[in-house]
Amino acid sequence: MSLPVLKNYIDGAWVESKAREFGDVHNPVTGETLARVPLSPPDEAEAAAQAAREAFKTWRRTPPLKRARILLKLKELILAHQEEIAVTLTREHGKIKNEAHMELQRAIENIEVASGAPSMMMGHNLEDVSEGIDEYAIRQPVGVYASLNPFNFPAMIPFWSLPYAVACGDCQIVKASPLVPMTMTKIFELIHQAGFPKGVLNLVHGGAATAQALMASPAIQGISFVGSTPVGRIVYETSAKHGKRVQVQAGAKNWGVVMPDASLEKSAENIIASAYDCTGQRCLALAGILCVGDTYERIKPLLKEGIARRKIGDGLEPGVAMGPITSPEARARVEKYVAIGLKEGAKLLVDGRGVKAPEHRDGYWVGHYVFEDVTPEMTIAKEEIFGPVLCMIRVKSFDEALEIIHASPFGNAANIYTSSGATARRFKYEARCGNLGINIGVPAPMAMFHFAGTKQSFFGDLHAQGRDAFKFFTEETIVIERWFDR
Repeated sequence: MSLPVLKNYIDGAWVESKAREFGDVHNPVTGETLARVPLSPPDEAEAAAQAAREAFKTWRRTPPLKRARILLKLKELILAHQEEIAVTLTREHGKIKNEAHMELQRAIENIEVASGAPSMMMGHNLEDVSEGIDEYAIRQPVGVYASLNPFNFPAMIPFWSLPYAVACGDCQIVKASPLVPMTMTKIFELIHQAGFPKGVLNLVHGGAATAQALMASPAIQGISFVGSTPVGRIVYETSAKHGKRVQVQAGAKNWGVVMPDASLEKSAENIIASAYDCTGQRCLALAGILCVGDTYERIKPLLKEGIARRKIGDGLEPGVAMGPITSPEARARVEKYVAIGLKEGAKLLVDGRGVKAPEHRDGYWVGHYVFEDVTPEMTIAKEEIFGPVLCMIRVKSFDEALEIIHASPFGNAANIYTSSGATARRFKYEARCGNLGINIGVPAPMAMFHFAGTKQSFFGDLHAQGRDAFKFFTEETIVIERWFDR
């Protein structure tokens, strides 16, 4: 049976790519190939850019209320097809279906917030800045944007930018990750039905060369990226060199502080979910816990017991808590870091080596790992693993925990488990990370707030989501006005 070959969506039509290279889309549960994805050549990326630039001429003149209504039509279509999209997402990514549904809910929430553009784009004014002269600021769309998206959230992350761009009157090109392109293809089928004018939204499949073409295109004014810090730095530098606006949400190493006054049973439950949901493949995943005082020994049995209750398997089956990792390369990365951790002297409290789902032995399986006796100098305590690996470090005090957090080159997220309001307030006041959680291991901002990040976890000035998104996708123009009496 021949495999389906995915198409690009350019200028309102599905277009077969003339790519010479293709990637295979796999089901991580079985290892089987689901589809082939084109690694589109630069001229196809440029064709999408030109189509978007032409569409911008009329789309920016469309009243914001009308733009918002089309977005809300898309929301209703996604809701109507939510189960179908979630199954597709689970099959190509490996996360459990419940996680896929939650991811789609986040995408929908971004549509809802972006639909508030008629209010969020309002300017401000002042009469009589000088005698007979008025001055005001108006927000105007900029042009064409492109988003370069990672594999870990194929439905949600494109919606950190897509709805805001079109709500503000811009046009956008989406490049999905070639590992998980089927989800966004499904969503673009709904975009086609929603009634967007041709060229306003475009989907171009591809790899690094396709991304480079989008970053270099003179027709594109801005780039949104989510991914690792090394690649993010390249995207930021390359896009800026070509005169583009850039927002880069990058890598992470997120720590949680466990205080002696924390509710350890509830904290352990949250720590497990924060470290292992989505197989640890998320930039806000809890990578390690800094256990103050005697919490180190007290929480260890709770972690072991909680992890033992979690079932690994096909995310489409009920009762499964963790699916496979997305690719053989991702599995090898986890295995590499586990070997490094053991070599550097850490010990495995929970050993996930050799774990497989019996009914799908060819899948890309990884188990749950908990490292104890970790020190801040170890590689596994410093580098982003992006898998189901939790590190435990024993610290004497809150101050020592904060020093470890601040020593990291990353500043995406940190959290604290405590029953003390005073300690929580001090943590909020002093912890230098973009997203902070109080008794919440994954402080993922809702759509009306921006997705923060500091240090090497973010490059740019304006973040994804929320008010920052409306600013990123518009230009604030100043008008100074005087009228002469006849």
